[in-house]
Amino acid sequence: MSIKDLEPKVVWNNFYQLTRIPRPSKHEGKVIDYLYNWGKSRGLETIKDDTGNIIIRVPATPGFENRRGVILQGHMDMVPQKTSDSTHDFLTDPINAYVDGEWVTADRTTLGADNGIGVAMGLSVLEDPSVKHGPVEVLVTYDEETGMTGANQLKPGVLQGDILINLDSEDEGELCVGCAGGLDASASFKFYKYAVPAGHKGLKLTLKGLQGGHSGMDISLYRANANQALCRILLPLMELFGVKVVSFTGGSLRNAIPFEAEAELAVPEENLSAVKKLVDSVFAEIKAEYAESDPSAVLFVDEIPVAAKFIQGSVMLRAVKAIIACPSSVIRMSQSMSGLTETSINLAIVRTEKGKITVTCLMRSAVDTAKAALAERVRCIFELAGADSVEFKGGYSGWRPKLDTPMNKVMMEQFQKVYGYPMKVMATHGGLECAIMGAKYPNWEMVSIGPTVRYPHSPDEKVNIASVERTWNYLKVVLENVPVK
Repeated sequence: MSIKDLEPKVVWNNFYQLTRIPRPSKHEGKVIDYLYNWGKSRGLETIKDDTGNIIIRVPATPGFENRRGVILQGHMDMVPQKTSDSTHDFLTDPINAYVDGEWVTADRTTLGADNGIGVAMGLSVLEDPSVKHGPVEVLVTYDEETGMTGANQLKPGVLQGDILINLDSEDEGELCVGCAGGLDASASFKFYKYAVPAGHKGLKLTLKGLQGGHSGMDISLYRANANQALCRILLPLMELFGVKVVSFTGGSLRNAIPFEAEAELAVPEENLSAVKKLVDSVFAEIKAEYAESDPSAVLFVDEIPVAAKFIQGSVMLRAVKAIIACPSSVIRMSQSMSGLTETSINLAIVRTEKGKITVTCLMRSAVDTAKAALAERVRCIFELAGADSVEFKGGYSGWRPKLDTPMNKVMMEQFQKVYGYPMKVMATHGGLECAIMGAKYPNWEMVSIGPTVRYPHSPDEKVNIASVERTWNYLKVVLENVPVK
């Protein structure tokens, strides 16, 4: 069965069309053109701003002209993650999405349901004549995943509505009314390279099979971090056996828990057997510790031709120690909302390129002062380890919940009618654009909903089919009951 045959067909067809269009973050030109032409071809007022955000407007259904204006919002980009055996090219290839029982997933890549399924719902509202609504604007933002660029560059006064329904939540039945703020950290160590002495063998360690996941939604699952796990193996090799590191590559996205890492080594020939034995021993410890969260973890140990040069040992050792010492987990749980992560950090990317070891982290917190304190902690760790620079950028505050609003009342009342049980009101530890856009439009009432999406930002990403239909039906009822002006 094709995903186009699923119900509701209007939503799944729009999602299918998005899977055909390569749209990794920072490379959204094709999808921008598609969305712009989609609106124009239907005779709808369509705007493309200087950043690449798309706004499409549809007038009220006859009889609903007195309703407050609603903005349905999602983001056009997707996280490009794939398994190591996938040959998929995110810049040219469509996503191979397919039905797998109760879910839609993709072939060894991210699916793009985050946030393609939300965008599909917004477009479907514009073209489905059965949906009754007041004035509606669909806002599709550029580059949410790598910096919330579209939300940051959105200009005040462009949008006309005063109710924002963000469609980027990932748990059906939850009304999200708040989110964490974020801050990026980047530490770098400068190094020289030296010739590998005679009598060394080349060895490559490749760690795979970790679950990874969304650094906001999944950080509380305490999954293994590939960068830290591999450094945990490297540390005793360097200290006990004089192993030299030629290169280290781990993680690929700041907001994805790293699930793969690899290191190329130069090993003194007389220590090769002992090194392999110690590698197996330390990995067995890691494997046992993460047996429940990462049961498919695997480490490949391959002999390769020895490289000509290696990274300055003293610098690499300090960087390895800093990576191990830096937290990459939940820092504090919320004291006011049960089960919600308040503050966390993801040690996301490690690279050894162009004479620098670079370590990139993403910090999140619902409390700005806690986020600042965590940043100081990270700065101290890397400065004590001798990093040449520690920089912070891309900071944004969280979205503070406002519970007692007319739209929240509508959302909860209609959910009870549609589902027959109360809607859960919550906040998310993930980053939502509401926090940034709400600062530009302080008059907005904002909520976030969505169908059930699991394992976003990883090749295991999937969206629950039944939840899409139920969320769509709920959204239609909500739009029909938006408060009057």
